[in-house]
Amino acid sequence: MVFRVLTAGVILLANLVSPVLAADTAEDSAHALVDATTAKVMAVVMAADEYVDEEPERYYQQVQELLDPLIDYRGFARSVMGPYASSRRYRALDEAEREKLVDQLDRFTEVMRASLVRTYSKGLLAFGGSRIEVLPSDEDVPGATRVSVTQHVFADRNTPYEVLYQMGRDRSGEWKLRNVIIESVNLGEIYRDQFQDSARAEDGNLDNVIANWTVVTVDVED
Repeated sequence: MVFRVLTAGVILLANLVSPVLAADTAEDSAHALVDATTAKVMAVVMAADEYVDEEPERYYQQVQELLDPLIDYRGFARSVMGPYASSRRYRALDEAEREKLVDQLDRFTEVMRASLVRTYSKGLLAFGGSRIEVLPSDEDVPGATRVSVTQHVFADRNTPYEVLYQMGRDRSGEWKLRNVIIESVNLGEIYRDQFQDSARAEDGNLDNVIANWTVVTVDVED
């Protein structure tokens, strides 16, 4: 059996998000946030079955509205760019080069946001009837700024898929999704490797890398 990482990742990313709860995450635990929003997101997915074939953009927009409050797209994009967007490289550039790098990071953030949302939105529909459980953990303690949330997804096999969310608080105290690990497959690392491979293939031309970026699909074998 093959598990499509990005397809599964979409339901798991979306389960973290609620426009109402995201505004009050400074006092909520990350585990409580994940658990409380799962039902809300799955209701959106199930309702989409009625119109998604005729109005796919309506569905994509709804998913994007759910994802935007929580995911740190810019931080994620910078991490994916790795050494190409590091503080060390930024300090070594002159003013014009710094402005160019900031512009590249801005553009890549939007590219990542658009490609992830659309890819994940399509994958969500396959998991409308899945049972999802958030496991208890001693790591989610009051005052913590980083926490890992483990979730089990019961889908098409006897044992559940295990997903690990790496979350952290931003400066305002809200929880933000930093990375996702599915069945020991680290999505952040995969995207980072993809970016560096593309950058080498383009002889360091980041404009070309960004212009041609597409999210890779990764399979996890049972």
